[in-house]
Amino acid sequence: MHTRNIGSLTVSAIGLGCMNMSSGYGPADDKVSTELLNQALDIGYTFLDTALMYGDGHNESLIGKSLAQRRNQYTLATKCGLSPAGIDGRPELITQQCNDSLKRLGTDVIDLYYLHRVDPNVPIEESVGAMARLLEQGKIREIGLSEVCTETLRRAHSEHTIAALQSEYSLWSRTPERGVLSACRELKIAFVPFSPLARAFLTGRASDVDHLPDSDLRCTIARPRFEPDAFAHNSKLLVPYEKIAARNNCSMAQLALAWLLSIEDQTLIPIPGTKHIEFMIENAGAGDIQLDDDTVKELDELINETTVTGTRYSAARMADADSERD
Repeated sequence: MHTRNIGSLTVSAIGLGCMNMSSGYGPADDKVSTELLNQALDIGYTFLDTALMYGDGHNESLIGKSLAQRRNQYTLATKCGLSPAGIDGRPELITQQCNDSLKRLGTDVIDLYYLHRVDPNVPIEESVGAMARLLEQGKIREIGLSEVCTETLRRAHSEHTIAALQSEYSLWSRTPERGVLSACRELKIAFVPFSPLARAFLTGRASDVDHLPDSDLRCTIARPRFEPDAFAHNSKLLVPYEKIAARNNCSMAQLALAWLLSIEDQTLIPIPGTKHIEFMIENAGAGDIQLDDDTVKELDELINETTVTGTRYSAARMADADSERD
């Protein structure tokens, strides 16, 4: 697999989002997840993304146990500042959460440590300052942020170099184009899109809320675009989209990832998540797909925030997202 850089780290151009193996999209089988994680390393993934929040520590423990003998074969990213108890960016809690994550992961250093969400009650400088001290202590190698606006990103970067920003970005979620992508390019910060497949919508395998379990994220915080009427409208976009994929000899999922990887003058490392081995392998193949300029333009015009019905999050979640301040 091709590689890209995040600060001092060199990672596979497509990473593996691990959340699905613990939460968000129904139950997962730990035995299958262990096999998936090992196969991912075998075929070239070297960038794994997890968080304290995913399964309340289960996801970190799963990775630590599943890859205990292979720690030197991958770059590890995890996150602090968000737990089932809520958002909390106090320095003392960040320090405690880092120590706890190190234990669950069975490692002595976290390669990339993100602040999962900005705490509106704690200045970003204080949260990042705590992370900088962890770096000085050798517990982490690089600092990242997640779901922040341009102003917050610049303030944080003034406190300490930020290596990566992770936020939702895909054909149907274009919020980063309002400002943070340009800021990342200017400041030489890698951008890590989560949900690059639009919560499976861009794979053609998604369903509306009437056909999903109540605990599924698409029935809770990400519900608006999966409401029956909105989903019916949005699904019409997949008819021409599928034809574009066929024309490029790739799957619909691979097309979505190839679109992200085609963005020039920007270090982007998408992290599609899955709990299915066959989809993990399929996603890896996107790195070899080259889209011409006409295809990129066609995709840009077909699926975007003006052609899609529904917001990406519920109203309450949208109000809480620092990234929506751009």
